[in-house]
Amino acid sequence: MLWAHRQFAGGPQASAFNALRQRDFRRFFLGQLPSASGTFLQQTALGWLIFANTGSATSLGMVLASGSLPTLFLGPWGGAVADRMDLRRLLIGTQTSFAILAGGLWLAAATGAADTAAIVCLNVGTGLVSVVDAPARQAFVGQLVAPGQLASAISLNGVVMNGAKVIGPALAGVLIATVGTTACFATNALSYLLVIGALITITAPQRSTLTPRGGVLDGLRYARGRHQLWLPLLMMGLIGLLTFNFTVVLAVFTAEDLHATGGAYGLLTAALSVGSVIGSLLVAKLAHPRRIYLASASLVFGIGMLITALTTTITQAAITLALTGVAAFAFVTLTSTTLQLHSAPTYRARIMALFSFVYLGTTPVGNIAVGWVCQTFGGRSGLVVGAVACLIAAGLAFCVHTPPRPDDELHDLDDTQTAATRL
Repeated sequence: MLWAHRQFAGGPQASAFNALRQRDFRRFFLGQLPSASGTFLQQTALGWLIFANTGSATSLGMVLASGSLPTLFLGPWGGAVADRMDLRRLLIGTQTSFAILAGGLWLAAATGAADTAAIVCLNVGTGLVSVVDAPARQAFVGQLVAPGQLASAISLNGVVMNGAKVIGPALAGVLIATVGTTACFATNALSYLLVIGALITITAPQRSTLTPRGGVLDGLRYARGRHQLWLPLLMMGLIGLLTFNFTVVLAVFTAEDLHATGGAYGLLTAALSVGSVIGSLLVAKLAHPRRIYLASASLVFGIGMLITALTTTITQAAITLALTGVAAFAFVTLTSTTLQLHSAPTYRARIMALFSFVYLGTTPVGNIAVGWVCQTFGGRSGLVVGAVACLIAAGLAFCVHTPPRPDDELHDLDDTQTAATRL
């Protein structure tokens, strides 16, 4: 039942913040925070702008889905590309591309040209870049730290993203209420300069001497043969499809069920993210990723969604969403940590591409489906659908039997990492 993982070189008393001792990781960590905050700032403003212009949850879901379509169709190939390239140079290129696309949205909004067609085109362009950027960025973290600091680095990387989900939506709520959505898009475009600067100053890490084996199909076979990989991916696929549609669900829930404004929408999104930061920090203290932790986080996530669906005021919803966020992003961070710790370096980008595929690439279908549910039955129904998905995923983790196999030990990890994974 348990997925035990031997301690790396960091020792049993290694701090959850141990990775920050590495200069290059520290620079990457600090450079990512403002850029990631700008991304979630833009996503929040974009969701509000689209819903304000169309008044349709279904349209909102379809427009937002356009950005994830490239990951849905091309996601696994991004990892195969990243496994063969210098990750630092690749990330400089992808982050520069993001900056150009964000600048395009800023210009379109400032000139009144940010109609649905323009937003869809820019979303698709951003999605195409993300196909390569997401697995490269996650695999790059493992190159910036010693093997004993990998678990710390993965958790801290999750803290960056979840912290950004607090800062970005909170700032979006203020800007939307005061100066409008265009300022949100401008802020995001400029924020990319900081992460690009950080990447330029990082000393290029040494690439592994191991030659990547095969391509996408080989990566799929690798994941299929290890329950420590395919079960978390299956759970994340189900939850990513039907639960992580907060941009759609909360916009409708705020406007139609709670009868509130854009400022309240930003508050609820920020409350969810406050919990997510706490969840990531809690996970950072866990030295051993275990299946029971994933199952429990999924179960609590589902219960939190159900309770949120019953709330009737902004205050109640903010409190329950904060608690839901603890479980939600504890689950995300545990999944990412498990996948990276149980992946050989030559496969890591491809495994993380599969993670991005099931976490982000499934949202086009999910946004459309959940958007239709919200449009037809209300925002509360979208929360209930997400809760059911979490409960089913938890049931899979608790009930699926995976007997020990002779090849459970990951003998293909590189020599600096000694890991055993046994049930």
